[in-house]
This record gives sequence, structure tokens and C-alpha cells, in this order.
Amino acid sequence: MPRLAPTRLGFGIGIGIGLGLGLRWKITALLAAGCAVVAVAIGLLVHHARLDQVSSGARSGAIAQLVRVRQLYELTGQVDQSETDSALDDPGLPAALRRAALAGQRTTYLDMSSDDDPCVWAARPVGDRPRHVLSVREPLREQAAEMADFDRRLLISGAVVVGLAALGGAGLSSRLSRQLRTAAAIARRISQGDLDARIDHPRPPGARHGKDEVAELATAVDTMAATLQQRLEAEQRFTADVAHELRTPLTGLHTAAELLPASRPTELVRDRVRALHTLTEDLLEVARLDAEVEKPDLEAHPLGRLVETIAERAGGGSGAGFTVRGAETAYDTFVRTDARRLERILTNLVNNARKHGGDPVEVEVDGVAVTVRDHGPGFPEHLLQDGPRRFQTGARERGQGTGLGLTIAFGQAQVIGARVDLANAADGGALAVVRLPGA
Repeated sequence: MPRLAPTRLGFGIGIGIGLGLGLRWKITALLAAGCAVVAVAIGLLVHHARLDQVSSGARSGAIAQLVRVRQLYELTGQVDQSETDSALDDPGLPAALRRAALAGQRTTYLDMSSDDDPCVWAARPVGDRPRHVLSVREPLREQAAEMADFDRRLLISGAVVVGLAALGGAGLSSRLSRQLRTAAAIARRISQGDLDARIDHPRPPGARHGKDEVAELATAVDTMAATLQQRLEAEQRFTADVAHELRTPLTGLHTAAELLPASRPTELVRDRVRALHTLTEDLLEVARLDAEVEKPDLEAHPLGRLVETIAERAGGGSGAGFTVRGAETAYDTFVRTDARRLERILTNLVNNARKHGGDPVEVEVDGVAVTVRDHGPGFPEHLLQDGPRRFQTGARERGQGTGLGLTIAFGQAQVIGARVDLANAADGGALAVVRLPGA
């Protein structure tokens, strides 16, 4: 007869759940494993309780039958085998039961392990010297079939419970996983600069969440984003306010410097005033880019002719300037861009190469990409990894400056839908590649 054997669950199932699974499947598997352990434990208890009940009834029936057979044997001296399998000194009697009977005990022996012929024995001694053993044997095929059917129902019920638990766990964990993925996606958007991104959990930030950790996490992320946005906006307003406040006195200072008589000190004063004026204008431009209020005027332009025009304005071809290559072959290549902003990008990149790199400075047009290269020490490693930082010019050997040129170039490129990539050439020098969208 099939039996419910103990199953090794628990730690084995817990360890078997791979760490590479998502949170949803981990929770589902753990909940299903826990329900399976409980179902097996309850099934074993119910199985053994039912088996004890069946065994007790079978032993009682065998003993009652043995009493009737003994009474008839004492009256007639014969063993009646018409209604039951009874015998005197039966050779098939189990040895343990025979020894107990010869020792003067009336006992039973239950054999449910045999799938072919399960039975129950009852035996007692009769006679004085020599003693004989009177035994009764009753088959238990019906009881064994009943236990097998009972075990099958237990297994089916346990499987249904585990399946329902797994479905319920999958539903709950799917909701939790979806909320956590939403929080992670919002956090990534915030890290990429989208400070308006919010999780917007159904529970308001001021509500008491109790033990809802997901709601607490959502509230914490939204609060962090709001605080970060407020601080950055305050910094941007401060930068814009400082630049605006400096513009008026610098305009007056610039006018006064132009009225000074020509001399070496006058040239030094004018040079510093121009530097302060350029810095102020750069700060205002950075503030506008940070505020994302810049609107590009996009039109289709032939890239080659556009780059040549920008090079002429920037002083290309002069002795201390730079050279342009590939522009004549790009007359038929059209890009959709803002010519003024592209000029600002390329001018800043060329000025950066002149100031911090080494001669010669080269501008090359290839398809919809414009490359600005110098032959200096190249970009520092932290600039290639983290991008430009304001008021940080990189390595000391790349010279002095405000560090706003690359910041403005990257910001204007984002406005017109272009991309600026920085790299170092294999044979030395810095490379700045502007990739424009085609028309």
C-alpha cells in the first residue's frame, strides 16, 4: 500500500532558491515551499491518525473473532474454518506472534506492508502440555485500498493548497516587485537629471504608513528628489542672480576702461575686464541651460559650408589658428541644427584645444560628425569618465581657465539634439567629436 513518506524540505528548499531569481519569484518559491512543508506535515499526521484508526478496528475485529473460535474449539474440539481463516498451529503464523502466544499472551500482529496480501493476525495459547497456538487471520485488502485512496486525496489536496499559495504569493509579490521596479526607474531618472520625476505613491507623503515599507521607500525617494530639486534650483538662481548683478557694474567698468589713455597698465586693465565680462556671460548662459529654457531654431544646413563659415569667424587658417579638413566633401551632407548654437559649440571646443592643448589644432568633418583635435597632453582620465565640471579645468598641464567652455558645449549640444564625445588619440592629443542629427 502506498504511504506518505517523510520528505526532506525546509533548508534544502530555501538554499535551492537561486539568488539570481527576481524578488517576485523568490517570494513565490518561498511561500510555496513553506506551504508544501506545512501540507506534508499535516498530511503525515492525518495519514498516521487514519492508519491507527484502521489498525485499531482490524485488531479489535480479529480478537473478537479469535474469542468466538476459541469458544467453539473448547466445546467441540474442532476449529471452524467456514467463516474465517483460523487454524491450530498454523505454519504461516509469524514467529514473533507464535512466541508471544506460547508465552501465555493473547496478542495481535498487523501486516500492512505487504501490497499483495495485507492482513491482521490474532493468536492465543490453548491446551496445557504441550501447548498449542490457536490463531485467526483476517485479510485487509479493503482497508488497504481505502488507505491508498485516502492518501491520494491527501496528496491532491496538498498539491491544490500549494498551488493556490503559489498563485497568491505570485500576485502579492508581483505587486511588490512592480512597486520596487517603479521606484528604481524613478531613481535612475533622477540620477540622469530628471528632477521632476516622482513615484507618486497612492498614500500621501504626510500619511502614517504603519508597516508599509514600500510606501515609506516611495515617500523617501520623492522627498529626496524634491529636496534635491529645491537645492539645485536655489543654486541655479544664485548663479543667475550673481551674473545679472555683475553685468551692470562690469558694463560700466568696461566703458571706463576704454576711456583710459593707451598704456601697458591700461591694456592689463582692459584684458581683465574682458575676462570678467566673458565669465559673466558664460555664467548667464550656464544658468539658462540649467533652467532648460533654451529653445533651438532648427533648420537644415549643409554641414561642410557651415563648418567653413564657423572656422572663418573663429580665425581658422591664420598663423595661430587651426586647420579644417573634409569640409569641401561634406557640402552634400545636410544636418538639422541651430547654426548659432553649433557655432558656439565648435568655438568653445576650438578655444579649449588652443588654450589647454598643443598645436596644431585640427577640425575634421566626416559625415554628420565634426572632430576637433589638438596635439597636447590629452584629456585627464576623470574628465573622460565623469564629463566636464564647472570651474574645473582638469590636469595642471592643460592650463588655466574657468572650466565653463566644455560645460557650455555639452549643454548647447543637448539643446540641439547633438552629442559630444571626448577621447584621447592613440598617438597623443585630445579628441572632441560632435555628432549631429541628419536632416
